[in-house]
Amino acid sequence: MTNLQEKKALVTGGNSGIGYAAAKELKAQGAEVIITGRRADAVQKAAAELGVTGLVADQGQLAAIEKLANEVSKKYGKIDILFINAGVLEMTMIENATEQNFDNIINVNFKGAYFTLSKFIPLLNEGASVVFLSSNTANMSGANSSIYSSSKAAINSLMKIAAIELAPRKIRVNSVSPGPTQTEIMKKVGFSETQLQEVNNWMIDQIPLKKIGTAEDVAKMVAYFSGDAASFITGAEIIMDGGMSL
Repeated sequence: MTNLQEKKALVTGGNSGIGYAAAKELKAQGAEVIITGRRADAVQKAAAELGVTGLVADQGQLAAIEKLANEVSKKYGKIDILFINAGVLEMTMIENATEQNFDNIINVNFKGAYFTLSKFIPLLNEGASVVFLSSNTANMSGANSSIYSSSKAAINSLMKIAAIELAPRKIRVNSVSPGPTQTEIMKKVGFSETQLQEVNNWMIDQIPLKKIGTAEDVAKMVAYFSGDAASFITGAEIIMDGGMSL
């Protein structure tokens, strides 16, 4: 399919997981894709594998976001698709939370997402599409997830207000909220293979469709939001969790 032919897309956190899959899908549908990430080696490797452009940027740092926006503006002009995907996951009980836990998550998941949108608004073409990666946990109340879930709930609030503010320019803003998804993020939390299997088994028990989603599932929804088929959709959150949040 070439639904996104002649479109320019930027995917933050595009060197792994859902961001990587989204970059691959957007490119497959004809878009010219730029990915970002914090680690130069990982970004370069992913960009080479995908056949896209890779830029190093820490989405948790405002100065880095501003530098990225300037670089994209100078080298590539305006963009048509912005997938704000970069995020981190840490789990802690409220009683045990530290300021560092709070700042690590909020700085990337919300502050970073907020200012990525803010700084890239001038670079968005008329009729562009913005997609945020949220989470089904934004609508759930799980122990140990207070900071992470709050960051994703904040994303959904931002998304809806941005949809109103950008509507005069025909820019659509939506979010995708996956449930359990097969990515590397759980390993980054520090779980062993045995613990991962236990967590996966527990999650599958909670999911009516009895399976864990894939990054490719989410990538297809991002591409859908970015194309003409979704031209009348803005301010929407799509929950992709196999019915888990029901």
